[in-house]
Amino acid sequence: MLKLVGVETFYGKVKALHGVSLEVQKGQLVCILGANGAGKTTILKTISGLVSPEMGTVRFEGRRIDQMDPEEIVALGISHVPEGRRIFPELTVYENLLMGGFLIESGDLLRERLEATYDHFPLLKKRRHQLAGTLSGGEQQMLAISRALMLKPKLLLMDEPSLGLSPLLVRNIFRTIRRLHESGVTILLVEQNVNLALQIADYGYVLSNGKIFISGTYEELIEEEKVREYYLGEGKYIRRSRLWSG
Repeated sequence: MLKLVGVETFYGKVKALHGVSLEVQKGQLVCILGANGAGKTTILKTISGLVSPEMGTVRFEGRRIDQMDPEEIVALGISHVPEGRRIFPELTVYENLLMGGFLIESGDLLRERLEATYDHFPLLKKRRHQLAGTLSGGEQQMLAISRALMLKPKLLLMDEPSLGLSPLLVRNIFRTIRRLHESGVTILLVEQNVNLALQIADYGYVLSNGKIFISGTYEELIEEEKVREYYLGEGKYIRRSRLWSG
């Protein structure tokens, strides 16, 4: 579905990505892992057209998209949940969701999508007339995800959805991501919480200084010494079956 080959992206004269290549197959949940400044967010911005690569290609469903405008990429079926949520604080929850569905012309379809998002997050229906800026951090993250789902994307890009949330809310958000994946949504997830991200992912890429230095399945990465040492800590990871039990 999505394929990056040899992507190099710059901010001014600073190279942020060094020949990044990765793939996401339809129906997969793929995570990009790494420390702050590794280039994770830049990958998502490059895919969604917010920045353009100097070299390499980005293809979605076989079509090259690396020189398209962001609105064209959205129309193809890629939605982006940005880091820091980026909701519209002075608009209501309902108005934020309408902004997410800006390409929908049919009133019936718009109402259908609203109800579908409320099914994922029933609390938002109760809060629909509340100003988004007055929501809690966890509620704002729910809104950011719901806004991205309004166009029923083929591919959902998620950037640090657990950032700034309490441990309980983090687990709830990850359960929601897992449910979205199980419902058939293809997801590319950027996360610093390596342990939790690997628990729900089909495949992972570990990024360091703008380069992918290792990739693999949960089982492969969890046994990799460098991943344990730099990202998990020896003896601090939890087996997949234990995290989601109960």
